[in-house]
Amino acid sequence: MTDQSTNKDPSLLRSALVAAGVLALFGMIGVGLVASIASGTAKRIAENERLATLRNLHELIDEDTYDNDIFTDVTNVADLQLLGSRDPLPVYRARREGGPVALVMTAIAPDGYNGRIKLLIGIDYSGTVRGVRVLDHHETPGLGDGIELEKSNWILGFVDKSLTSPVKAKWAVRKDGGIFDQFTGATITPRAVVKAVRHALEYYELRRDQLFTVNPEIAK
Repeated sequence: MTDQSTNKDPSLLRSALVAAGVLALFGMIGVGLVASIASGTAKRIAENERLATLRNLHELIDEDTYDNDIFTDVTNVADLQLLGSRDPLPVYRARREGGPVALVMTAIAPDGYNGRIKLLIGIDYSGTVRGVRVLDHHETPGLGDGIELEKSNWILGFVDKSLTSPVKAKWAVRKDGGIFDQFTGATITPRAVVKAVRHALEYYELRRDQLFTVNPEIAK
């Protein structure tokens, strides 16, 4: 019996090896291109998020009132009950000549109609709200998306509010006996945001001095 392995054409073997090498090379190039594109996309997304955050920070706290770099003077805190997250959330601190002026807290309203609503809440040192902005949500277009400043002025209703003005019982939508308007056909969304802002103020009241320390040790 003839050994078939001795009858293989060497040129065919070389061709197969060359083809395999070419395929491997193209595969490596493809992986490199995908990685490069993904890296570039991630950098662009991160930069866009940074610019959006800065824009929101400047809307919530007047740039003329502080002299530090608010974007880098940041600490991270977590509180499931009052901030809606077990994971650390950034808190941006505004100072003037080293003294505390205000901060912008990140908070989560976990009970929106279609899931979590991510917020930025500006609070001055006295505990008064300077403003609120929505960073991310999945609420129903035309109903719950009225929490976006681009869609309505509803979110501006938090300006100058505090835990004493109104009193705690009035930190609710009108349907629940509070002072905040709800949307026609959509009560769950504004209710969730109102509660999240009040909870953030409660967290601030409990942790104010720690929040402004340079390297705070804040318990979850």
